[in-house]
Amino acid sequence: MTNSTSSVRPTGAEPLRNKLSAYRERSGQLRPDFARAYDDLVNRLTALDRGEVGPKAGEPMPPFNLPAETGRMVSLTSMLHAGPVVISINRGHWCPYCKIELRSLAAIHDQIRRLGAQVVSIMPDTASFTGDYVSQNELPFPVLSDVDLGYSLSLGLIFWVGAEIRRLYEAAGVELEKYHGNQSHFLPMAAKFIVGRDGLVKARQVNIEFRERMEPEEILAALDALRGA
Repeated sequence: MTNSTSSVRPTGAEPLRNKLSAYRERSGQLRPDFARAYDDLVNRLTALDRGEVGPKAGEPMPPFNLPAETGRMVSLTSMLHAGPVVISINRGHWCPYCKIELRSLAAIHDQIRRLGAQVVSIMPDTASFTGDYVSQNELPFPVLSDVDLGYSLSLGLIFWVGAEIRRLYEAAGVELEKYHGNQSHFLPMAAKFIVGRDGLVKARQVNIEFRERMEPEEILAALDALRGA
């Protein structure tokens, strides 16, 4: 197994953490009420987490068969026939942190493909919202609709947003009921799973602090290690 990442590290790219941090700082200045509510939410989730959320490295990744923005069904099993899969669990097309992250994945998509892997995003929004999202952000990978958050629930990744954030979202025009097609007001934790062809999780990051995400170079390094195994 090789630990070298020099051939796969994004060149000239600003670290994702810097982009997310800059947006967090700007948005916190513009909407301190959201910043406080998000801090409270993260503290609540952190208190519940014992590092056991979602499948761990070495465990099987539960299969999925979900509709893409085009309407076709996409399964993990079919994707794994072609190689490893990078699964990005995202909060929704409306989430600016997810948009920054998915654009960073799009920027390294060619490198991911050269390493023999594929990318897929999974979010609870219906295809009527993800279709435009994919085209507007020029995403070169599918975005699947996690209908009623069934898949995220099977991974243990969903949480209730809470009364305060629900109120803030409604005031800001973030219509979770409309996006999801239900009245639940649940969201998935932001997460990344890198799954080998054997169906086992090789690397992962579950972000209780959803304003932070797995760095692109970490994804490339994990895929490079798989290729060299």
